Amino acid sequence: MSFDNSDTDLSAVLDSDLQDFIQVQQQKAQLQSSAHKLTDMCWDRCIGERPGARLDAKTEVCLTNCVERFLDASIFLVQRLQKNLSSHG
Repeated sequence: MSFDNSDTDLSAVLDSDLQDFIQVQQQKAQLQSSAHKLTDMCWDRCIGERPGARLDAKTEVCLTNCVERFLDASIFLVQRLQKNLSSHG
């Protein structure tokens, strides 16, 4: 009796699961990297080198607007890339 076929099937399933896991981990890392970039960019723009003891209303609005513009731009770019890929594919 040979188990070669079932071993191959199991290996293919494991390879697929591993690829899915790696892809999810890469997406998580990319999201975390984007969050760090966003934090750095908005911090530098709105707070600067010397943060106060607490956030004032102006700084809070600046941070909110900075994050929203960054997200808007990111969404726009993703949609634009998807549109370009679908029109060329």
